[in-house]
Amino acid sequence: MTASSPLLEIDGLTKRYGDFTAVSDLSFACEPGEILGLVGPNGAGKTTSLRCVTGILKPSAGRIRVAGHDVATAPERAKRALAFIPDTPHPFDMLTVTEHLRFAALAYDVADPEARFAALLEELELTEKRDELASTLSRGMRQKLAIATAFLREPEVILFDEPLTGLDPKAIRMMRDSIRRRADAGAAVVISSHLLDLVERLCDRVLVLHRGQRRALGTLETIRAAAASHEDASLEEAFFAITEGHDLA
Repeated sequence: MTASSPLLEIDGLTKRYGDFTAVSDLSFACEPGEILGLVGPNGAGKTTSLRCVTGILKPSAGRIRVAGHDVATAPERAKRALAFIPDTPHPFDMLTVTEHLRFAALAYDVADPEARFAALLEELELTEKRDELASTLSRGMRQKLAIATAFLREPEVILFDEPLTGLDPKAIRMMRDSIRRRADAGAAVVISSHLLDLVERLCDRVLVLHRGQRRALGTLETIRAAAASHEDASLEEAFFAITEGHDLA
């Protein structure tokens, strides 16, 4: 694939549970170096969409490609290029922070991993916790650990489901900077979050889902102009305008 090709491509994604359609005919792409915000009310289909990308859920219809690899026909290659950080991480309670990194390095054949540990632990403010068991970590520290294991292997596509859950204000600022650095290095990043301030400050484009359907996709400026009554509208104002009845392309 060329340098300009999207790293994440979703075409016609649909996920049904019996008669209920959680996601309907969803299409979008995420380019190298881009941070895409995924927003919508509870039940809009955000987490379902991300889980279909990872292969946790099997789509009812549609096609998903990660770094040029079809998730359905080349799942191992797609997953090697992908990292998913869920809203509630579940580390191994009886492994230390450093042991988690070593395990991830072995699982994904990371070259010279020990050289990366110190920098990652320092960046994510985990250095003092490196020898502590995961079972002793706070909610925020467990979140940082999940992110550290994902960043270790330098994935081409990174998916976050509520990445700032449990983090204090200092850690939130640090995490924003860390995410931006990965995008600047060429990763495609998708952030699903209810924190519209985070999305507004960090994301290059925004995808608004409502009732499983795409209601808006574009830059913040485009979405504000299309959804709100004035050019200085916040993302929050545009979000409510969209989810309360506007049907935007």
